Amino acid sequence: MTTTAEVPTGPVLAPKRVGVLSPKYRALTIGMVALITLIAFESLAVTTAMPTAAQALDGLALYALAFGGPLASSVVAMVVSGTWSDLKGPARPLWYGTAWFLVGLILAGSAPTMELLVAGRFIQGFGGGLVTVALYVVVGHLYPPELRPRIFAAFATGWVVPSLVGPAVAGLIVEHAHWRIVFLAVPVLAVPAVLVMRPGLARMNAGTVVQADRSMWDRRALWAVAAAVGVGLLSYGGQQSGVLQPILVVLGLIGLVGFVPKLLPVGTFRLGSGLPSVVALRGFVAASGFGAEVFLPLMLTRERGLSPSYAGLVLTVSALSWTAATWYRGRPKQPFSHAVFLQAGMISIVLGIVTAALTLNPHVPVVVGILGWSLAGLGMGTVFPTLSVLVLEYSSREEQGTNSSALQLSDALATATVLAVGGSLFAVIEPHAPTTAYLIAFGLPALLALIGVVAGRRTAATHKGSE
Repeated sequence: MTTTAEVPTGPVLAPKRVGVLSPKYRALTIGMVALITLIAFESLAVTTAMPTAAQALDGLALYALAFGGPLASSVVAMVVSGTWSDLKGPARPLWYGTAWFLVGLILAGSAPTMELLVAGRFIQGFGGGLVTVALYVVVGHLYPPELRPRIFAAFATGWVVPSLVGPAVAGLIVEHAHWRIVFLAVPVLAVPAVLVMRPGLARMNAGTVVQADRSMWDRRALWAVAAAVGVGLLSYGGQQSGVLQPILVVLGLIGLVGFVPKLLPVGTFRLGSGLPSVVALRGFVAASGFGAEVFLPLMLTRERGLSPSYAGLVLTVSALSWTAATWYRGRPKQPFSHAVFLQAGMISIVLGIVTAALTLNPHVPVVVGILGWSLAGLGMGTVFPTLSVLVLEYSSREEQGTNSSALQLSDALATATVLAVGGSLFAVIEPHAPTTAYLIAFGLPALLALIGVVAGRRTAATHKGSE
């Protein structure tokens, strides 16, 4: 007698969706986003606390170096972290980078002199550079492609949210407590965030392939040192006056032009299709967005008579629109290709800059500039996480560190260059022709954003890797 097996007739359950906060990824996601948020908060908070610290330590002469120094050291760290991550996995540069970052903060927060505070800032910048690149590689190693848009959207939000509260919190700490707390509070919070990530990183270490035939201190690291010197000269020179300013800025530009091309994918400066345009576009979006943003509150307070708190509202509005855009880009089933979103994002930034510049005209309501700048936030929130996804998509596992470091380098170097050049031109022109100075300050970022529209179209590629 033949028997027929019973077939269940109950409802078939759909497979449970795995997300960045599912049990497998929850601790790692929370730890990484917390670490990113603390790094971002520290960056913004220190900007608020540094004037008080410099006066207390009688170190105003080193004020500019306290900001240019960590930017320069981070450039070297990004290159080293990329190579290190490709050779031995991202866990080591992540742990060492966190340690350097925390040691630098503790040294700066307890420094009895401005010289030691600046030394702490150098160490802190080096550690932050190691960490930011390593985190990208962690995503490439441990998160499947369908989850990467969400984790990078969370990373972007981790940078944006501190801009809403960081300066205000730091101001309250400096005013009612002590400026040293701004430096010393972050290590206390960062240690738990790092410990939370340990189980997830342990899974990755088991499959890491060690390449013993290369050194992380190769020629790229030496080129990075030379480029970092150029960044330092740009940052320092851009804040000087007199004949020293153009000399230092020109020397810095020479250093960047000579060594930066060696650190980025071949074809980056001619907008080669695929990875080169992805890396180039990261520089365009950072330089255009942040290059215009630094002059907007200044223009609103000096030319339109707004109070600092009302002028800061424009940055809050753009931060909210940035957060909304990153949330949307992290959702599944997007209706358009990455290239279309990138072009739309850069067009939005152009419109935001142009609209904000219109408020130079006293007959244009200030609210127009505030709402218009929210378009720039939408563009930034659209472009940043999209580029982070693409750089991993176009990279083999063995190249994720190098290409992620190139992405971060493009961001840092382009921003430093535009701020130094734009700031120098503004300082020279503004005393004689304020309106012209502001138009140049907004026009240069707007031009870069327009070029970014072209680069966005060229990010599409039919193959992985660079040209």
